[in-house]
Amino acid sequence: MIKNRQKEKVHLIGIAGSGMSALAVLLKEAGFRVSGSDENVFEPIAGYLRRNKISLQNNHRPQNIPPDVKLVIIGKHTGLAAEENMETRAALRRKLVIKSLPEMLAILSAKKENLVVVGSFGKSTMTALLAWCLHYAKRHPSYFIGALPLDLKNSSHLGTGKEFVLEGDEYPSANWDKSSKFLHYSPNAVILISAEHDHVNIFPTEKAYVAPYKKLVSKIPKDGFLVYALHGKNNKEVIKFAKCKKISYSSEAPARQSPGVGGDWYAQDIKHSKITSFELCRNRKKIIKIETKLLGRHNIENIVGAAALLLESKKMTPQTFARAVKNFHGIQRRIELLNPKGQVPVYDVFGSSYEKARAGLEALRLHFPGKKIVAVFEPHAFSWRNKKFLHWYKDIFRGVSKVIMLPAMSRGPRGPGEIGTREIWREAKKHFPIQTAKTEKEALASLLKIIHKNDVVALISSGPMLGLTKTLPRKLV
Repeated sequence: MIKNRQKEKVHLIGIAGSGMSALAVLLKEAGFRVSGSDENVFEPIAGYLRRNKISLQNNHRPQNIPPDVKLVIIGKHTGLAAEENMETRAALRRKLVIKSLPEMLAILSAKKENLVVVGSFGKSTMTALLAWCLHYAKRHPSYFIGALPLDLKNSSHLGTGKEFVLEGDEYPSANWDKSSKFLHYSPNAVILISAEHDHVNIFPTEKAYVAPYKKLVSKIPKDGFLVYALHGKNNKEVIKFAKCKKISYSSEAPARQSPGVGGDWYAQDIKHSKITSFELCRNRKKIIKIETKLLGRHNIENIVGAAALLLESKKMTPQTFARAVKNFHGIQRRIELLNPKGQVPVYDVFGSSYEKARAGLEALRLHFPGKKIVAVFEPHAFSWRNKKFLHWYKDIFRGVSKVIMLPAMSRGPRGPGEIGTREIWREAKKHFPIQTAKTEKEALASLLKIIHKNDVVALISSGPMLGLTKTLPRKLV
């Protein structure tokens, strides 16, 4: 399909999602002429598309679809469903070839060795780390990352090497296809970080959430690998369905008196600092010393997991792996330092779920033990706006000095169980003396009054945060 469609046009409806924008770049590298449309596009995706010279219409209209286009890819967002979106209806009316994001990724990766990273959190960082290490080792990998890496030029690339590193998403493939995106892929190896219940609007029960993970690992061929975090939620249940070699990893060294603690691959002698170091070990044998700029214990575990796959499959030497990790800076918005020269460090913490926000705050407490943390929180992801998960607000701000909470940013009609800003603020105030701000100007004024010289600031959201990720770091140079 790709070979026969070189230089033809492809149009992406919903192009500004992190996955769809990454796919747009892959399609351009494959030789397609790419256009796309979306609404309410914010940074960094808008700039990312501009840098890659991909045409973007900031609206949804039938005329956005080029008259001579034959292939249209439609994103999963509910606002892109035919019932609500006139551009989607126009594509269907014209009887064009319609594909989903994972269907196109499956086509692009069909002849590669697919290394698929899955889990309810941490998969973007792990995918970027694998891609970077393979790139550093000059293996010329292809990759698809659901976030923007700080070291690689783009979040996706079609390389000449045999490996294709794919961030695998359990979310439904399309508005017409309820199967999980990662089930479209043909994995040669899978890294399973965790299967902790998430996306409650799609998977109402934990059993429903775990089911697609079981299907995915059952697809790994017998000569493939399943690398899994030993203490990842529901992982031990999921791995029973794999018929291939299974390798565990952990940030904990095994204890003789406590069987089951510590994986096949693990870290020991961890020293947290601006540059964190630890000994990478396999089955009680020291392999090599690792140094990393990444913050938090969860990132040490990510590095150990990447080592388990790359070194166990002999894709590079331990020495090359260690050098690659030392030069890896991570991805945007995952505990990203926004003002390297500022006296008060401002970190962008991706907080689309309790676990992601918790891991980010824990990392800051671990690396800045003597400093007070000022947090700005935006309940952007659906789970933070769902009645079922109001208990998250009981302790998410544990160890934080002060919190300013922004309005809830709903993206369309309210879903089942969804609540609004006032209810969320009321619940959060039961457990922590938060301040609230409705606008960027109001938030900035409050922050500049409460931030002191020895503080650390965490901006926690999966959304635009009223633009504070740009304006606040400038104020704290």
